[in-house]
Amino acid sequence: MEVLRLPISASQRGKLISAGYTSLSSISSISSSDLARDLKVSETEAMEILKVASQSRGAETSNASSSVVEGAQSAWDMLHDEESLVHITTSSADLDNILGGGIHCKEVTEIGGVPGIGKTQLGIQIAVNVQIPHDFGGLGGKAIYIDTEGSFMVERAFQIAEACVEDMSEYNRFLRKDFQECKNKLQPKDILENIFYFRICSYTEQIALINYLDKFIYEHKDVKVVVVDSVTFHFRQDFDDMALRTRVLSGLALKLMNLAKKFSLAVVLLNQVTTKHTEGSFQLALALGDSWSHSCTNRIVLYWNGNERFAYIDKSPSLRSASAAYSVTGRGIRNSSSSCKRIKMM
Repeated sequence: MEVLRLPISASQRGKLISAGYTSLSSISSISSSDLARDLKVSETEAMEILKVASQSRGAETSNASSSVVEGAQSAWDMLHDEESLVHITTSSADLDNILGGGIHCKEVTEIGGVPGIGKTQLGIQIAVNVQIPHDFGGLGGKAIYIDTEGSFMVERAFQIAEACVEDMSEYNRFLRKDFQECKNKLQPKDILENIFYFRICSYTEQIALINYLDKFIYEHKDVKVVVVDSVTFHFRQDFDDMALRTRVLSGLALKLMNLAKKFSLAVVLLNQVTTKHTEGSFQLALALGDSWSHSCTNRIVLYWNGNERFAYIDKSPSLRSASAAYSVTGRGIRNSSSSCKRIKMM
């Protein structure tokens, strides 16, 4: 059960979500003093929240239709949980449309394509957009960016952050609201401070970091997206034993899927392309082989069509296959336009 369905005030629900408490299980073992500190409320108010959560949890377990064994969840509850989740916008309305609103939390999304198609640009955009406040329909979270190739550009991240703040300002002016309060809360500098950056130089470091993420995210509960750019690089360079590589990658994929579910966050894996011999000819395909394709919930392939960039949903259990054009602009990822084709931004 999500905290959005708890019978408490909207401000209390907002504080819980902002502090990273998105499900009843996430507050089941916390003390009232710790909760009060995280929510910045009195201990009396924290005790009341925990009391309501305990009662709701008890009502769920007493209902035989809600669970068969401890930890089980009915499909009806799953549907309500999914409907309550907020997606991370890509800043391209067309791309968001085929994704069902944006990048999904509680899921692992793989994004692959040829060099120069905009994978890193999209990864940085997602790391920025996850911080859009709740008032603007965002998650108000933080991001982890794992860079295995050295392709993360902090200057580019600052450009995209500036554009994000400007877009929120324009949105508020359109609604004729006072932007000053939000402006004081969120600045480009703050956005960069909320991106936890890890530079990885070997597959052993990559394995160690992903094993450490559970502890790190537990200590930083407001993390709502993990971007790995790219998941492929070191495993293509350093591995000779393909069977061992497959087992290691399967283990990493399982850990990332568990992180997504446990902390209600999105995992975005950027992938490279390779050549694949099919029906007598060589074709481009995402790297790491067919077995890896089953490790992600959603798979998005980025490609060129003439001089225009496109994204194609290659695999998803909930989204239909579809394509959408997009552009990489000075302000980040946007809808496709004739003036933004094959332009190298950096």
